[in-house]
Amino acid sequence: MDVVALVGPSGTGKSHRALQVAQEHNADAIIDDGILIKDGHIVAGESAKTEKSKIMAVRRAIFVLPGHAEEVREAIQKIQPHRILIIGTSENMVHKIAQTLRLPSIQLIVRIEDIASRAEIDLARYHRIKEGKHIIPVPTIELKPHFSGYLIDPLQSLFKRSRVRRRKLGEKSIVRPVFSYYGKLIIDDSVIVEVVKKVVSAKEFIKSVKKITVDHLFKGEDDRGLQITCEVVLNYGNHIPTLVEQTQNNVREAVEYTTGMIIHSINIVVRALYVG
Repeated sequence: MDVVALVGPSGTGKSHRALQVAQEHNADAIIDDGILIKDGHIVAGESAKTEKSKIMAVRRAIFVLPGHAEEVREAIQKIQPHRILIIGTSENMVHKIAQTLRLPSIQLIVRIEDIASRAEIDLARYHRIKEGKHIIPVPTIELKPHFSGYLIDPLQSLFKRSRVRRRKLGEKSIVRPVFSYYGKLIIDDSVIVEVVKKVVSAKEFIKSVKKITVDHLFKGEDDRGLQITCEVVLNYGNHIPTLVEQTQNNVREAVEYTTGMIIHSINIVVRALYVG
């Protein structure tokens, strides 16, 4: 088993370029922010982006929390990757991760400055600091069962075509974690209610909105997302299933984009039909 590393300061676009670096160096597994990724799947670990503070996120990323390193070590022994790419903010960090996980010595260290321009690094910093966006190099559908942070948008990973057939590790996903460099962000349920009301009320076929409820789904102390119920009165003369599905999709898109919260279900209850 070989080990390579990608190093650069926080927010400079390392995770964004992780798949490209892994492909170029024939790495079939990635260790990034506390999780082990193999062929586009989260095999083991817990993402540092699920932690509620920056300090705990750092501890999660370097595998010092109880049981974390043991879980990932066992998974590595089971899947036996050909080459592992470790992502970290410094050479000291990646060497420490390799030592903690009992991996071979790192053979090659790639620096973000060598593969990204100053303008690209500055843009990555802008998205991290100003917009709070982080990237995890796995598909969005893979994150939902594992990640308790807030999903935003999947990014298709595009590689240049080559005559040499290479392994493709998958997609990247943008997330907004629970913690922020500026402090904790709390979104009151009344904000979610207002977003839903605005989206639903804008529909011509909606006569009125009667009631909106927001329920949180918890796993232990972690808020894993929302279940929204909206009661409406429809104008008569439209195909109800089509309108309800359209409204559900619009509400999901608006709430997830505005708040970053994961929406598990949206229930539209038609209480009555209005005949003008």
